Amino acid sequence: MSATVTVVTPEDLLRMPDEGKGYELVNGELKEMPVSTESSRVAGSVFFRLMSYCEAHCPAWVFPEGTSFRCFPDDRNRVRRADTSLILLDRMPVATYEDEGHCTTVPDLVAEVISPNDLAGEVEEKLAEWLDAGVKVVWVVNPTTRSVRVHGRSGYTFLRTGDTLTAQEVLSGFAVPVADLFRRPGEPATPVATPVT
Repeated sequence: MSATVTVVTPEDLLRMPDEGKGYELVNGELKEMPVSTESSRVAGSVFFRLMSYCEAHCPAWVFPEGTSFRCFPDDRNRVRRADTSLILLDRMPVATYEDEGHCTTVPDLVAEVISPNDLAGEVEEKLAEWLDAGVKVVWVVNPTTRSVRVHGRSGYTFLRTGDTLTAQEVLSGFAVPVADLFRRPGEPATPVATPVT
């Protein structure tokens, strides 16, 4: 006897409690998203810094951990959730914003924060999916090594705690010391260095 595989749709995901929070949808199957206290805290730090910058300098949609995206041209049924994401206002004007369901607009910037339970192959697969969908900048943020891999159209850059994270392809002028993304309460802030151009 063969086992019957239940195919889950994006609409099924929305009908789940909390709209399937904590799950993504890949190849018709639910995939639980591994999280940790530290990865969630760092995701909040990334979100806070992007949101603060955009409120002061560049109006944009900045979404926190858990926002679902259905924006993959090769698979209309795939749903992914970024730890932080940003869409520029000119690509999704307020008049076209929909506050229900999965977002179908490709983000301009995505941050994926690695949890200790994340498998390296799955992180790389998700990174490739974001880039193939048209995301301009993807940050792979690693709390364990306190580092960030910045992926864009021209390849990637590896940043450590002494470096400054920017997003020139999306947010000209945004800069934050990498160390500050991981800073814990009571640790001193790092002065912003001038980015190398």
